[in-house]
Amino acid sequence: MTVRLAAPHGQSNGARRGARGAEKMEKFVIEGGAPLSGTLAPAGNKNGALPILACCLLTSDEVRVGNVPRIRDVDAMLAILEEIGVDVAWTGANEVTLCAAGAGDRVSLDPELAEQIRASFLLAGPLLARFRRAVMPPPGGDVIGRRRLDPHLDAFRAMGAQTTSGRDIVLEAPGGLRPSDVFMDEPSVMATENALMAAALTPGATVIRNAACEPHVQDLARMLVKMGADVQGIGSNLITVEGAQSLHGCFHEVAPDHIEIGSFIALAGVTGGELRIAGTVPDDLRMIRLVFERIGLRTELDGNDVLVPGGQKLVAQADVGEYKSKIQDGPWPAFPADLTSIAVALATQAEGSILVHEWMFENRLIFTDKLILMGADIVMCDPHRAIVTGPRRLRGARVESPDIRAGMAMLLAALCADGQSEIGNVRQIDRGYERIDERLRELGARIERVATEPEEHRV
Repeated sequence: MTVRLAAPHGQSNGARRGARGAEKMEKFVIEGGAPLSGTLAPAGNKNGALPILACCLLTSDEVRVGNVPRIRDVDAMLAILEEIGVDVAWTGANEVTLCAAGAGDRVSLDPELAEQIRASFLLAGPLLARFRRAVMPPPGGDVIGRRRLDPHLDAFRAMGAQTTSGRDIVLEAPGGLRPSDVFMDEPSVMATENALMAAALTPGATVIRNAACEPHVQDLARMLVKMGADVQGIGSNLITVEGAQSLHGCFHEVAPDHIEIGSFIALAGVTGGELRIAGTVPDDLRMIRLVFERIGLRTELDGNDVLVPGGQKLVAQADVGEYKSKIQDGPWPAFPADLTSIAVALATQAEGSILVHEWMFENRLIFTDKLILMGADIVMCDPHRAIVTGPRRLRGARVESPDIRAGMAMLLAALCADGQSEIGNVRQIDRGYERIDERLRELGARIERVATEPEEHRV
């Protein structure tokens, strides 16, 4: 049975209700030890959907986006778009129709909404390109370390914008943006996406050097091509955008989420289950599969499906000379930073010792104290490096999810642990994984979502 659950569709103004309405505090209660088996269809890429939704601001035409994950971060982005005048409607289980014909009167984001997600800053490029002004409150997001906005502002300044930084960041281009040669001082994903969107509506050739080239950046570029921009160098770190005077609407399907796919591969691995993940993009998974194989988890391809054979004994591969194996994240096509937490949890169940080096975000590995509480053998060398030794028999515990990916790592641990676990603050996990508890139950997991407090009304 294929699992693909989504919220009821056909709702209007649902985004704002989801982001600003009444909410329940919830936790997951998990009984470990059940292998996850079955067939799963991956959701659309969270980090791809957010900039693709922002693209609606580049045109007055209607834009339809399919395969949109029904998650909190998407709800928050749609709420912001509604707030600044975009008509938003769910027109299918995972399809959103947007029209920004009435936008433009307000180019200042609501601070309360903006602080919910870091991706709120993705609206800066489209607003600046089309309306020549944007007032951006500080964005929110996971507390995994400092995440610079400088590359965004550098790109806008290179294209002729004036920037003023105070409590809000004010961006202005009274005469419109101009095509330019943009050099990123780091291959920032969101900054590349902002530069791409701004350049698409700026007539002439803009060159973006040292660009990020992650799968979701590529997906955004393909969307912009459908809207009328000419984008060359998709998938490389040198992108040339021939911008248009105006862009038009289109239909675009968000590509499958390679981070979610990697998470489910690891879930099957730690529980010993046999899993088929249908309809993936195999090229997006090459480094993920390679690193997981280094931890001892083997996967196979059947066309575009990924197969995880059941009952695997995980044995970490040592480097030549019997040196300790190392996992290190980095910009694409290196191992994704968003899977570092999941790799740590997976390594607790592998025979051997592995050094995990997370050099991109200084707080990403802080959550490992929760895995240690559950019985993991993890030695923190410094904020960026941890040595994981396994296999360890984990035990159930009560823990809190500090961010999206750490929450999923704790789900991995809880599902293979002895006894019952409780994971609080599951809103963090819901930000990135669509109805994760229901989909896990369909695969055999013993997991329940339980309300912990009365509803709170945000004002």
